[in-house]
Amino acid sequence: MRIAIFAAGSQGDIQPCLRLGKGLQRSGLEVLLAAPQNFAALSAGCGLPFHPLRGDVQEIMAGETGRRFMESSGASPLRSIAAMRKMLGPVAIQMAEDALEASRSAEALITLAVLAPLGRTIAELLGIPLLLVEPTPMLPTGAFAAPGFPVQRNLGSRLNRLSGFMMLAVIWQWYRPFVNEFRRQHGLPALRGSDFYRTLTATPLLGAYSPTVIPHPRDWPERVHVTGYWFQEGAGAWRPPAELAAFLAEGEPPVYVGFGSMAGRDPERLAQVVLDAVLKTGQRAVVATGWGGMHVTSVPKPVLALDSAPHGWLFPRMAAVVHHGGAGTTAEGLRAGVPSVIVPFAVDQPFWGRRVQSLGAGPAPVRATQLNKDRLAGAILSAVNDTKLRRQAEKVGEAIRAQDGIGNAVQVVRQSLGVP
Repeated sequence: MRIAIFAAGSQGDIQPCLRLGKGLQRSGLEVLLAAPQNFAALSAGCGLPFHPLRGDVQEIMAGETGRRFMESSGASPLRSIAAMRKMLGPVAIQMAEDALEASRSAEALITLAVLAPLGRTIAELLGIPLLLVEPTPMLPTGAFAAPGFPVQRNLGSRLNRLSGFMMLAVIWQWYRPFVNEFRRQHGLPALRGSDFYRTLTATPLLGAYSPTVIPHPRDWPERVHVTGYWFQEGAGAWRPPAELAAFLAEGEPPVYVGFGSMAGRDPERLAQVVLDAVLKTGQRAVVATGWGGMHVTSVPKPVLALDSAPHGWLFPRMAAVVHHGGAGTTAEGLRAGVPSVIVPFAVDQPFWGRRVQSLGAGPAPVRATQLNKDRLAGAILSAVNDTKLRRQAEKVGEAIRAQDGIGNAVQVVRQSLGVP
């Protein structure tokens, strides 16, 4: 069977699709990844056939409008609509047309749940089944407040569920004009927000997160499968550069600090806050600069500046990990079994920060807008010195490492498509 996977967004959005594609490929299925051109090398590294989509979403998000969006969307989702439309306007329909072309020879389509209306349109045009994947929950539930909702605490069943519908409405408004223009061009009727919700509930949906972290809520349909995390294979065999190997060997396990592309509009200030906090704790640290992230020009002796390293290799060697709370980075921190300090910037990151806290695997998250030397130093010291917290992080890590997320996901895909 030939399967097309349509994905767009940041590297954190593309990676779960790559890992699922590789698992499906190993099970004997033919897989083609349709993603923005800038991910061609990443796909080639996984051995997946690739179809490029016009529009570099990662570059768009790194621009001024993207940075403003990441800074403000968590506080006011409604204000995010205009920014997202401005960013997506030049590329959305081109991307959809390219995804349609990539899927013409496919017998099934898999796409990110956030792109469900576009995936539904392509599947309708080609007469093929659709499956959805999500690294962060999207369906409304009474079990917790929706990721992206400004208030991240238990609001009670009714308000939790209402927050989910509110966030779905916001996401739908991000690209409603582009979806319906794409459908109009191909002779299909327009969709409404309620169609977005119905697509999510009526389509097999694979949650690429652990049931230890998010147990299947009772009010989700059986078509939603919480499979376990989808981790990169082979990270343990990675060979560190000599400087990193020497740094790890010369002292106690350090603290990792890295925020990926999250740095706001003042990456120099963020880097200084991090270095000052690390010095205040007296801990050794590995500081990852990331693409578009912190600007680190010089570091004191107990700190090593690092461009990047596979989290699956690096995190188990740390005393604690400090990061922005992206879905994939949070998963790696939890799997490593070391405490996590989450510094959320926007979108779903506050949700993951509260999840880690509720699991007892890390202290309370420190909002990026409230970050200073003292708050960050206090959180790091709590993560390193709190024995109860460290034991719980170890326990969560053991549970997650025992789960086969990709294997479970492959089984769900094959069963949903009737593949023996």
